[in-house]
Amino acid sequence: MLKKQAQLGHKVNVVCIRENTVNLRDSVYGQICWAIDMLNMTDEFKYSVSPMRITHVSSGSAFYFYGGDKPEKLKSNTIQNVIALWYEEAANFKSAEVFDQTNPTFIRQKSPWVNQVKVFYSYNPPRNPYDWINEWIAIQEQNPQCYVDTSTYLDDQLGITQEQQLALIETYKKNDPEYYKWLYLGKIIGLGTNVYNMNLFHPLTKLFDDDPIVNLYFSIDAGHINSATTCLAIGVTAEGKVILLHTYYYSPEHQSRKKAPSDLVPEIKSFEDSMHYHQPIGKRTIDSAEGALRNEFVKEYNEVWHGVAKSDEATMIDYVSSLLAQGRVYYLDTPENQIFVKQHEQYQWDEKTVHSDDPKVVKENDHTCDAFKYFAIDNARKLGLKIDPHINAKVKLFKRGI
Repeated sequence: MLKKQAQLGHKVNVVCIRENTVNLRDSVYGQICWAIDMLNMTDEFKYSVSPMRITHVSSGSAFYFYGGDKPEKLKSNTIQNVIALWYEEAANFKSAEVFDQTNPTFIRQKSPWVNQVKVFYSYNPPRNPYDWINEWIAIQEQNPQCYVDTSTYLDDQLGITQEQQLALIETYKKNDPEYYKWLYLGKIIGLGTNVYNMNLFHPLTKLFDDDPIVNLYFSIDAGHINSATTCLAIGVTAEGKVILLHTYYYSPEHQSRKKAPSDLVPEIKSFEDSMHYHQPIGKRTIDSAEGALRNEFVKEYNEVWHGVAKSDEATMIDYVSSLLAQGRVYYLDTPENQIFVKQHEQYQWDEKTVHSDDPKVVKENDHTCDAFKYFAIDNARKLGLKIDPHINAKVKLFKRGI
């Protein structure tokens, strides 16, 4: 759209919005740069990040980039000559209210060179059918002003999807067909009640001879007075397999004297030191809200545990689901690790919330589940769990006219 108008000498603008400013540079800004390069027009534009803008030199046309976390600032915008508005990763916005508040601002600033401002929404459908954006899209499908289009990696005719990526996708397809349908075909598969497919947790009687452990990781879910504390010792192999090596688990249930952080920390430290695998420790992870244990580790052992930032349950669980779907999760089949297996078998969505846009899990006997989630989230980059937005199934909602 902008290319055509710019080559005609018309000054026009396109507005690109993410849910917050932080994500702009690595997503929409980078994607526009990539598209310009694909069109062999890189030298026709100048690029700046403060302010974040990509400008066509000869016509003055530009791509503007904004975060949607402060819609009141968007409402006061006056850039003029707008031909299109694009909401990328629309599912990450809090609600459709952001669209309702923002769209009129830019539609009022329509370019005289077009009949209407096109509004684009692109997103990866959440698997929960009751997520707000899935329900909103269902309404827009009945709106004659909207056109809903779906594309997946199967529609790639330009060879953008590389052989390595295709091989990874086939792994998902083989190991967890339902997860594959959601992640790569954009099917809204629902949540069910069991969180994980236990067939994807593979027991081992011994470690792999041809795929050695290269890094150790420790992850803690710390309980309070009446809640258990667990520490997982996890090995990651040269080929990227994730192996639960050993589990520390303390439950205060039926204990007349509950252990304090000063009691737990020496036990966990001893547990950590007993892992004689002679490999470097990649990271020690703990819930960021747990201050007592973290402070005790620093005071007693000068050992720093990294606090992981938690998000909603469905998002955190997706990190583990991605590992499972790749067939990478193993555990040593020992008595100490049975608590890990049992808790993951019993890990369920709360039926009272599963049909809402904010589903919750049943918070009972889930301590090893939480610790494993923290490990996956905190080491997502090392584990290669960042999802490529160009490969995921993506729904694009095109608004025909206003």
